[in-house]
Amino acid sequence: MTIEIDYYSLLEVEKTADAAAIKSAYRKMAMKYHPDRTGGCTDSEAKFKAVSEAYECLKDPQKRAAYDRYGHAAYTNAQSGGGGGGGFRGGQGGFSDLGDIFETIFGQSGFGGGGGRQAQRRGADLRYDLEITLDDAYHGKQTQIDIEVSAACDDCDGSGAQPGTGVKTCGTCGGHGQVRAQQGFFVVERTCPSCHGAGQVIESPCKSCRGEGRVDKPKSLSVTIPPGVDEGTRIRLSGEGECGARGAPAGDLYIFLHVKRHTIFERDGTTLFCRAPISFTTAALGGMIDVPGLDGKRHEIRIPAGIQSGKQIRQRGIGMPVLNGRGHGDLVVQIDVETPSRLTAKQRELLEAFRETETGEECPQSSGFFSKIREMWDDFKD
Repeated sequence: MTIEIDYYSLLEVEKTADAAAIKSAYRKMAMKYHPDRTGGCTDSEAKFKAVSEAYECLKDPQKRAAYDRYGHAAYTNAQSGGGGGGGFRGGQGGFSDLGDIFETIFGQSGFGGGGGRQAQRRGADLRYDLEITLDDAYHGKQTQIDIEVSAACDDCDGSGAQPGTGVKTCGTCGGHGQVRAQQGFFVVERTCPSCHGAGQVIESPCKSCRGEGRVDKPKSLSVTIPPGVDEGTRIRLSGEGECGARGAPAGDLYIFLHVKRHTIFERDGTTLFCRAPISFTTAALGGMIDVPGLDGKRHEIRIPAGIQSGKQIRQRGIGMPVLNGRGHGDLVVQIDVETPSRLTAKQRELLEAFRETETGEECPQSSGFFSKIREMWDDFKD
């Protein structure tokens, strides 16, 4: 199982961000996580490498277009030169080599050159959207998903041939999988229309799968969600995608994670945010409040005397865990000072007595504001 973090999420930009915004975001994060600035911190070094890889992909228009369409598989293959059985894989099985690209665009597999039977085309990659809670993202979880996917036909063992029968060499292409056509000075090779590049044809197609070698079947899969995943994180289950035709390798299953909105907390990377309303007496005198954490514990937050509404208090190390790393982010508590809407006679009497003792120094912002207002009125009178 491979965990892949969305490149846009890594750089903290929208998918519609232009090149300048992507470059600016990268510079900011590279400065923050550069090993020279973090004293060799392993987590920061890993983060620096990750954002560098994301920028290397997104700064190039062609790589970015391929990534937007095919995800990490496109960029990984572009770096390795497109070798092996990978390629720019999309939802329909993808391109396995340059010949596949020509075939997709021009309807032919190449110009001139040697023949040879076309390689078996792997099955299509599939997508599954999974919604989880913020608590699941914090703690991680093991979950079961049920999907319906093409699998090898049991009756023909994936061969596509009726039991007791076999395959024979294609008479059109002689087993090469390609046929040649002369066009002026050029010899063009095309995929054989009879065997579709396999080089062989089935004498008696299996009745269950109609010669495809695969049928749709329900499947249950166990998925491990590690702590620290975020919106847009993708989990790849290798070989759990659509089965390839006639025994070809299966594609991959990509699980896209979507995190539900929490009733108390909001999230930005590994930082958690929450709003805490406090009484105006607590704001004036100071005190302690309890804030619940996603770790299941109560955390005491000290409120300094004279705190103003909108002030943020940061608690280190009780935010979201670092994905595939060590440590946690921070919890940021935003203070909202609540003015009482209902007062008893005794409370009103006490407040009236307090108002009589006010000198203006208790609330310097309001005093300064109304001083400016009075100066404006004096200017108007002149």
